[in-house]
Amino acid sequence: MGKNKLSKFADMETFSNVIQVPYRDIQQKDHPLKNNWNKTFFKNQKPIVLELGCGKGEYTVGLAQIDQQKNFIGVDLKGARIWQGAKFATENGLENVAFLRTHIEMIGQFFGKNEVAAIWLTFPDPQMKKTRKRLTSTRFIEYYRNFLQPGGIIHLKTDSNFQYRYTLEMAKENRFEIIANIENVHALEPVEPVLQIRTFYEKQWIARGIPIKYLSFCPHQKPLTEPDVDIEPDTYRSFGRGAMNVD
Repeated sequence: MGKNKLSKFADMETFSNVIQVPYRDIQQKDHPLKNNWNKTFFKNQKPIVLELGCGKGEYTVGLAQIDQQKNFIGVDLKGARIWQGAKFATENGLENVAFLRTHIEMIGQFFGKNEVAAIWLTFPDPQMKKTRKRLTSTRFIEYYRNFLQPGGIIHLKTDSNFQYRYTLEMAKENRFEIIANIENVHALEPVEPVLQIRTFYEKQWIARGIPIKYLSFCPHQKPLTEPDVDIEPDTYRSFGRGAMNVD
């Protein structure tokens, strides 16, 4: 492991806005913050918004700067990525930001019923060959519904036409209420502030002429059906995330 990563991990231990939990500690039991984020961590009753797969935390921090009336938690497994957002939030006194380092599959160990008001999925790996790992699959929607409030919204922002089309068909198949459906965010005038936030990788997608899609919807609590659709894969994502190194 490089000295730079070791330095970041050392920093992470000192950041009060970072929660890091070994897998073994939550494998069989819930984390103490479950159902207690407002009371114990944020010490206020503002709505909680998650960004799952937050990477470097650019979107989590951007949302927190725009809306001080909500608490934002970025979730990712890789600490070297989270470090950037956690450091920025610490240095800029953003008290409505936290970062949680864990597997997304374990998210139910950290959040209780109706504890989360909204979820953002920003540029997730489309997992074209593995439906079960797709963050907008019905498998993950089931996870989210366990802690998402009634009327809670799931936001997807993606460069992937495959991910966008799949998610749209999934929402239609299950008769979810679709709040917004935009095929090219940056062609709009004006662009809503929460959609103006551009991550490092989003800027690269835009520079390559790839339109950014946005879809938001409200899931219900009824049984779910995985859509049986044949969607053409993204050719530029044939090898994971293309030529870009997301680490």
